[in-house]
Amino acid sequence: MQTLSHRQASSLAALAVALVAGAPGIAAASNLSISATAIAVEAAEAPAEQAGQAQATPAGDHGGLTEIVVTATKRETNLQKTPISISVMGAETIRERKVQSLLDLADGGVPSLRVATFEARQSALTIGIRGIVPLDANQPAREQGVGIYIDGVYLGRQHGLNAALFDIDRVEVLKGPQGTLFGRNTEGGALSMVSKAPSGKFDGRVDGSIGNIGSRSAGVHLNLPAMGGFSVKLDGVYQHQDAITANPMPGQAGWGLFDRRGLRAAVRWQPISGVTDDFAYDVAKDENTPFYSQLLNYNPNGCLSGGTNAAPLAIPAGSTCVTPGTAFTGTQGTVRALLPGVVVNGATLMRNADIGVPQQNSVDQTHGFTNVLKWKAAPEMELRMITAWRGVDVQQWDNSGGAHRVPVVNLTAACTATAPCALSRYSLADLRQRQFSEELQAVGTIGQVDYVAGFYYFNEHVSDDAATPNSIGAVATLTGGAVTGATYTAIPFCTAATPAFVGTAVNGCSIDRASEVWSKSYAAYGQATWNATDALHITVGGRYTNDKKRGVLHFSRNINYDVNTAAAATNGYAPLNASWTRFNPTATIAYDFSHEVHGYVKYATGYRAGGASSRTSNYQAFNPEDVKSYEVGLKADLFNRRARFNLAAYIMDRNGSQVDLSTIQPTATGNFNNLVTFNAPGTTKIRGLEADLTVKPIDGLTIDASYAYTYTDIPLVPVTYREFTAAGVPTGNSTTVPQKFFIVFTPRNAASGSIAYELPLGNTGARVKLHLDANYSQATQSFDQFATKNDASFLVNARLSVLDIAMGTGAKLNVALWSRNLFNEQHVYRRDPSNSLPAVQSTAAAGVPNVVLIGNNGGVLGDYGNFNAPRTFGLEASVKF
Repeated sequence: MQTLSHRQASSLAALAVALVAGAPGIAAASNLSISATAIAVEAAEAPAEQAGQAQATPAGDHGGLTEIVVTATKRETNLQKTPISISVMGAETIRERKVQSLLDLADGGVPSLRVATFEARQSALTIGIRGIVPLDANQPAREQGVGIYIDGVYLGRQHGLNAALFDIDRVEVLKGPQGTLFGRNTEGGALSMVSKAPSGKFDGRVDGSIGNIGSRSAGVHLNLPAMGGFSVKLDGVYQHQDAITANPMPGQAGWGLFDRRGLRAAVRWQPISGVTDDFAYDVAKDENTPFYSQLLNYNPNGCLSGGTNAAPLAIPAGSTCVTPGTAFTGTQGTVRALLPGVVVNGATLMRNADIGVPQQNSVDQTHGFTNVLKWKAAPEMELRMITAWRGVDVQQWDNSGGAHRVPVVNLTAACTATAPCALSRYSLADLRQRQFSEELQAVGTIGQVDYVAGFYYFNEHVSDDAATPNSIGAVATLTGGAVTGATYTAIPFCTAATPAFVGTAVNGCSIDRASEVWSKSYAAYGQATWNATDALHITVGGRYTNDKKRGVLHFSRNINYDVNTAAAATNGYAPLNASWTRFNPTATIAYDFSHEVHGYVKYATGYRAGGASSRTSNYQAFNPEDVKSYEVGLKADLFNRRARFNLAAYIMDRNGSQVDLSTIQPTATGNFNNLVTFNAPGTTKIRGLEADLTVKPIDGLTIDASYAYTYTDIPLVPVTYREFTAAGVPTGNSTTVPQKFFIVFTPRNAASGSIAYELPLGNTGARVKLHLDANYSQATQSFDQFATKNDASFLVNARLSVLDIAMGTGAKLNVALWSRNLFNEQHVYRRDPSNSLPAVQSTAAAGVPNVVLIGNNGGVLGDYGNFNAPRTFGLEASVKF
């Protein structure tokens, strides 16, 4: 077996380290106008047992890196020869990084992929690629910017995405617009999960793990022998972790816990040669609580206390209060005193909450079936039919903020046991979603032309409701008539006989909002690659899409619009009834400079459908957004496949950017979350540079390094602010300011690196393997309208395994010690400055586009936010038979 010289091995190792250590600084200093996106690749752990899975093709007898087969072009192709920027996380890496759900990818293992919770909730995830990251895709009439797929089936909602992963063969991250082959809502790219299919042989695996914070998990994966043309695979998973932050209120759940379980059955039927039918059914349940929202500071902007803003939006003398992201430089608001017992901590994760509040588990339930029929109709053509039906049901209970967020209470002698001052916004919601999709594909090769063509149909029905009652009351402790302390007690909420519109969480509440949406999408697409020569490949394609969306707002601020049509008309309400058509073309020229070096230039387009915001009282509609991408890439295997280096550069221009303005307004019955989504004028610029290097300098040692530089800029948006009295009457005063908006959860610089080293244990066939990975992300914004950033992060994960221990019965045992966030690094991944800012207006201008409330009209307190999960560690064992 051929190996590299000491000098070559040393050079490759140094190059890997230099890429991680030096690239962020180089990119930051270069003020790039063109950017590049790197492709993170991994060597698969073993050959797949069926087509369509990532296959590790032996690279000869030189012990180099293996080939990876992906399905990004709807056919099985070698990743290095596929002219798309793709990152692949195979089953081995998923296990080594202890990835149990998609939220575990938030550590930044793929630098251009960003994963975060919506608000503090584990039940819905915000997923972005290449700067396409919506703040709030949590509404029924709002779409995601990155398509999420499981076994080729698009998942229409971000709800339920954090369910436990089953036996996943690989995760493919396709970067850049995928509008031609994958369709709508794939502006930033696509995240595709591929499950392991039945093998037709009797084998299986049993997994178990225990760890700190009460964590425990188990999995059973069983392949049954083929019989009568049928092969069956059964999977069962269970994952549990106790609360990260304890709740002082007796009998109530803490924060950051999860309890996930799921079952999946897959059947492969091969009745005759050339015909394969794969059917799968899965059901999962995820009980969880949000992460704790801490008060990070107190009046960080130095606001002066002086009541409401003076007309016409005057700047009181001496004030230095700044509203981030706007042209306001001296607004003022009432600064509230800290309530007794409230802790300010912006440095470390609180493991015990300061004030106990009611909190129960949120419940997400997902279920669905998929059927994939493939027929090799002719040597030049394979016909496929992908049929799927899926659903998700959510009951949300989120009381993560306690006394740290709206409403901010002014503790006085009037806060008595019979009339406590209410606080602790309890965000309750129900959601029910059902979707059906059908896709027909023809894939094949005719002469020098590879082609794929298809028709797609998608039908979705979503309904939701929400309420935000106050859940605890503060009672002032008086000494000599003066307030010297406070006690806190749970207060009744949601006590009316009113049923929830959708589920059970909102039963008896004053309903903030309830909406219902019906969406249909029809598409026809085609793509062809002309292999002009052995080296030159020219690809063109296009997709025609027709989207129809109909939506109604049944309730807003406890007004039943179905009944009180006069109030709905006064608020400017109009149902959503819209349709959009798009043609999304793509073109690529790829050239093989040699068998090992491949380059390409690519033009691609994508679009995200429009919709309406159910968080506004007029059901404010917004239009689609469109993106064009220009990309150049290079993929190279070097040093006899001892090194793999992939590079891509892209420019993305997005028009009609969907921008969110979010505030929470205390009302007599709760706390209304007003979020206006509108299309920003002008062209949003997104530029990026990404690179990936994999090096195997010697047998047994693999070094990976990935880096992403992402530049984003939304043009200034003119926003009009109006002044209202406390009673909601306009004063006639207003001002228009050019406001800066930001793309959330998109760091300018991000990098990831890993080292894996394994050694054989004598002649036993067993191996010892060490895995270590480190992931860095620069600080970035958490909200579209605020310049305030979260913290930078640097997370390290580790695993030490002993693999393939013979058990004497043909079975093999794997054991491992693992840790995520090995050094217990703590950072604020989501920071909300709403409570630290004064109100520009005292009541929102209901239903008026681009007229909003900035800050907190209940008073200034401080930023609140959420820390990442603490260090976790444990022992894992797995038996393969």
